Amino acid sequence: MSDLLERLRTRGWRLTAQRRVVAEVLEGDHVHLTADEVHARAAQRLPEISRATVYNTLGELVNLGEVIEVSTDHRAKRYDPNAHRPHHHLLCARCGAIRDVHPVGNPLADLPESERFGFSVSEVELTYRGICPDCTA
Repeated sequence: MSDLLERLRTRGWRLTAQRRVVAEVLEGDHVHLTADEVHARAAQRLPEISRATVYNTLGELVNLGEVIEVSTDHRAKRYDPNAHRPHHHLLCARCGAIRDVHPVGNPLADLPESERFGFSVSEVELTYRGICPDCTA
């Protein structure tokens, strides 16, 4: 479960009503919403929130390192609040559903030295693709 609100409070980030509602919308497991989805959900709770405020808040959260911007294929960017828990993603190739996954092993160690081309590799992003149960049904 995301602990985004608690992390923001600990950082002393000013939680206006608009920022709070954006953070609340991002709370939960396997949350990977587009900016438009965040705005739609936030507007249900706070009707006066503007699309620009949502986009600006998401940008601030990404810059703070509290939310990860996830780009998959040629779909809209998604926002993942689980920025402090190492994980990878499982993506449905049909509907775009995303789930956080925690495979066993170290993918960084799986890249042979001969394939690093002198790079000092610091992180790995893996995306597993398949078809989700809803799309298979």
